[in-house]
Amino acid sequence: MADAAVHSTRRVLVAADKFKGSLTAVQVAQRVTAGLRLVVPDIEVEALPVADGGDGTVDAAVAAGFERREVRVAGPLGEEVTAAFALRGDTAVVEMAEASGLQRLPAGVFAPLTASTYGSGELLRAALDAGARTLVFGVGGSATTDGGAGMLAALGARLLDAHGEPVPPGGGGLAELASADLSGLDPRLAEVELVLASDVDNPLTGPKGAPAVYGPQKGASPDDVAALDAALAHYAKVLETAAGPKAAEYAASPGAGAAGGIGYGALLLGARFRPGIEVMLDVLGFAPALERAQLVITGEGSLDEQTLHGKAPAGVAAAARAADKEVVAVCGRLALAPEVLGRAGIRRAYALTDLEPDVALCIAEAGPILERVAARIARDFLS
Repeated sequence: MADAAVHSTRRVLVAADKFKGSLTAVQVAQRVTAGLRLVVPDIEVEALPVADGGDGTVDAAVAAGFERREVRVAGPLGEEVTAAFALRGDTAVVEMAEASGLQRLPAGVFAPLTASTYGSGELLRAALDAGARTLVFGVGGSATTDGGAGMLAALGARLLDAHGEPVPPGGGGLAELASADLSGLDPRLAEVELVLASDVDNPLTGPKGAPAVYGPQKGASPDDVAALDAALAHYAKVLETAAGPKAAEYAASPGAGAAGGIGYGALLLGARFRPGIEVMLDVLGFAPALERAQLVITGEGSLDEQTLHGKAPAGVAAAARAADKEVVAVCGRLALAPEVLGRAGIRRAYALTDLEPDVALCIAEAGPILERVAARIARDFLS
């Protein structure tokens, strides 16, 4: 049981990410709130759904008071889709997965060599058209490995083959790239702040690059991975001719390999790379909300080794620990030892599988089980 000081807690901040495949971050906050109130009906709860730049980032921004804007753009296979970005004042939150994410592919369909980020470029352009002067570009969950080539083309770059024709879409088509002309890029890009928000720090190519590390998740065979790695290395070489030596520096920079290399394209556009959760906590107004809280509840679907490397719960816990606030976590499954959680700033973690060992049932009934988990937190920390 927690100590008496914690028992006097009366204001809770719920700052959790989605439970992928089960609950959105907004739904997680709703269920946790409901569970806490079963035990402490008058508890004050502030919900601040969070995201780390990947899918769900626009939803988190909208939940924090941004306006949702929808626009028709190209999906990863070129078909038209309705994608959203979030706008508040002159700050836009743009999520590449909205246009070019794996969720945009038909079930069971992968296109590792041909999926394009063109729609992500159209989404950035729509945010510029809406008057954005700061673009927070959350990248993750991509279906693509094209180094951001599609995005650059949508923003005015010309990527041509030996016959002066545009290269085919996708990372595979970059093997045919003979010349690049960036002079037609949207001039507004030079006047805005572009922040690349990502939870991965891979370079563009090589053993830790985008094709090798993330290609297989997008359906790339070993031969596809080799072809994509060679094509992206060639792409970076051609861009060096067009943009100078900084193009080679960017290819080796942390974050260049994010979301199939769209990080590289963003760096070419002048983006500044920052850990996604740090950026999103700033944008969502986490610091003032944290100040008002005595207990913070964070979480995501799986608390595991990956969580510790820039995922939302680790970022929330680090910020809360710096402010001397107690943190507990909720999750679907827990794969971290208590001492590891402690080092990350998490006092205790509560998993759905503690109450329901059947994982399939946990996924299907995540909402009601999470309410029961939250009631347990209330009994341990608040009653």
